[in-house]
Amino acid sequence: MKKPFNVTWVARAGSVLGGLGILLQAPKAMASEADLVLPDLHSVAFLGGIPGSTLLLWGLGICLFGMVFGAIQYMGIRKLPVHSAMREISELIYETCKTYLVTQGKFILVLWVLIGAIIVAYFGWLRQMETIKVLSILAASLIGILGSYTVAWFGMRINTFANSRTAFASLGGKPFPTYEIPLRADTHTGP
Repeated sequence: MKKPFNVTWVARAGSVLGGLGILLQAPKAMASEADLVLPDLHSVAFLGGIPGSTLLLWGLGICLFGMVFGAIQYMGIRKLPVHSAMREISELIYETCKTYLVTQGKFILVLWVLIGAIIVAYFGWLRQMETIKVLSILAASLIGILGSYTVAWFGMRINTFANSRTAFASLGGKPFPTYEIPLRADTHTGP
């Protein structure tokens, strides 16, 4: 009579081989984005010869163009005709959104203070980085948070304008203004 296959032996062998595989792995490099050494932007070229500093300035210019474009769209949508009842409703919705954003902003600020303490403890105390580098990491995190918060605030404001103006435009029975106004509002904040 043939002896049955022993599943327990296979499981044990698999565990031992898996453990050995983990032990024999190459050591991991302990590095982070804070350890990256950025080259001098004047000495490197991208995309077929564009100097790094020029590429950075073009990126900043595109950001400024986006801000100007958003401001122009905002002013244009705000000037569109709107029914007084719809204006009141959109202002009520905006006040509710504003209350939410203020509450969310307070929460994010408390969260940033906690995360900032962890950043200071990790980079300043454990990694013993220079104070200026730790402060630049904190500043970059705050700039990112403020940018996101500002876009959310702007998006809620322009969309409440656009919604009330779209409702009024739909009363005219013409389809183009009914879909053109929301498209103008969402071209810079995202749908």
